[in-house]
Amino acid sequence: MALHCPECGFVNADGANYCARCGAFLAPTDSGTSGPATATYRVGETGEIEPIDLDEVVAHGAVLVIRSGGGRTGESFPVEGQRITIGRRPDSDIFLDDVTVSRDHALLVKRGEEWFLDDLGSLNGTYVNRQRIESDRLSDGDELQIGKYKLAYLSR
Repeated sequence: MALHCPECGFVNADGANYCARCGAFLAPTDSGTSGPATATYRVGETGEIEPIDLDEVVAHGAVLVIRSGGGRTGESFPVEGQRITIGRRPDSDIFLDDVTVSRDHALLVKRGEEWFLDDLGSLNGTYVNRQRIESDRLSDGDELQIGKYKLAYLSR
């Protein structure tokens, strides 16, 4: 059974929790309509959680949002610069602290005007839209899985 996104109408694969095109939550609420989008935040310099407006962030460029895993749902990371390291190493640009994540798990790299996700030989693999990848060009709404973490890549 295909799932239609209540926000944009995109037909998603059975079992999808979020729309592959716009990132909207797909599970119906008691009222039969889509639930609210995941609240997004960043951890400020003082360690305090600071809520952010996702539309405002995406207007300035791409963003990764943790959809599930590690109790960090809603945490977001702007995709900027040329390279972003992802892994269990504490000095990674995106630090995912779980044994299912390799120390140097994956790399987001800008090639031309496009962003690519490259697996760095991780033990558990890197997935985009449930497909194991070595390298993949990212598109708005792609679901990334790195260890037990699921992230949405959003760019508009």
